[in-house]
Amino acid sequence: MKKLFITLSAAAMLTFSAKAQISKGDVMVGANLSNINFALDKPNAFSLTINPKAAWFVQDGLALGGDVLFGIETAGKGLGTTINYGVGALGRYYGAAGADQLAKHTRFFGEATVGISGRNLSGGGSTNGLGFSFGPGFTYFVTKNIGLETLLKYNGVVGFGSSAYAHNLNLGVGFQIFLPGEKTARKVKNDFQ
Repeated sequence: MKKLFITLSAAAMLTFSAKAQISKGDVMVGANLSNINFALDKPNAFSLTINPKAAWFVQDGLALGGDVLFGIETAGKGLGTTINYGVGALGRYYGAAGADQLAKHTRFFGEATVGISGRNLSGGGSTNGLGFSFGPGFTYFVTKNIGLETLLKYNGVVGFGSSAYAHNLNLGVGFQIFLPGEKTARKVKNDFQ
């Protein structure tokens, strides 16, 4: 019974504490969605980009990891499909928390990626090669472990294909789950013993 109480208390402490899980050793896992469009006037026409990511905090506020990008755009029945893809390294830095209670649950951050990317157009054109992106974002921490975010990113691909350079600007929304590292979990456990 004591172990159950300790486990539930630790979970409650991790979930309802005001400070976010962005300390050294913690892990971030989640995804962003962007380029969301469902054309009502054209049957079977839509677009969606999903960007899952995972990172480990190497110091307080600074996470390094990887991300994957997959996007699809259809122009309608029989008109072809455009595919966007990418895999690479990710860096994210969170700024300091604000002073008032609402601001303590929010953080601005900057994110940058570099890796292999491509854009293959339905009409036959393509750009494949070195992909990069960067931009600012904003996270609202619903709990200590769950953040809802918005991210404005400039994406570029430099390489080969029918075009040597492709780029776009995306506004994405998403969520991240912040898991405590071993040090944080041990501290919570020691506090309840």
